[in-house]
Amino acid sequence: MTAATPKGERRRQALVEAAADLLVDGGFDAVRHRAVAERAGLPLASTTYYFDSLDDLITAALEFHAGVELAYGKARLAELDSCECGSEAFIDLVLALLLGPPAGERDAEAVLLRYERLVATGRRPYLRPLMRKLSGELHGLLIDIFARSGRSVGRERVEELIALVDGAVVNALIEVSPDPRASARRMLAKALS
Repeated sequence: MTAATPKGERRRQALVEAAADLLVDGGFDAVRHRAVAERAGLPLASTTYYFDSLDDLITAALEFHAGVELAYGKARLAELDSCECGSEAFIDLVLALLLGPPAGERDAEAVLLRYERLVATGRRPYLRPLMRKLSGELHGLLIDIFARSGRSVGRERVEELIALVDGAVVNALIEVSPDPRASARRMLAKALS
């Protein structure tokens, strides 16, 4: 359903943002009608009033969250100084787009949850069109970032670098004391040197 009034639009957006927060904090299993309504501070019935199904709500939440991350990447790219383009700041920007922004002491857990969401997306066919769209936008932004750093990198090379980061992260996550971001940073820096 669409929100026909400003109040309705605000309520719908509050539900989307609450669902996105739950998705990030606990994965797909955390996104339930009751949990979303409680987090948004709205009546339980609002979730079914503004969304035809839980799948629709999850899709909107995933799209919202990805949009926030892509907007962050674009804003950070715009303010990236040309002298930073080969530095740690450059690698940190790429990793923030691939792994999410650093989460301090919870970083390993946040990265793990991100990868769980990515894998779980494969079991939700209704999300595939959105994931293809978002993946294309992410690839385009990464190509822009590499171009800004003076590297002419095509889609195939971007896919290789993403696979390298993914492999480093998965290997780090199975270690006893994982630091997936540091492992990914080392591998990415080496591949780009």
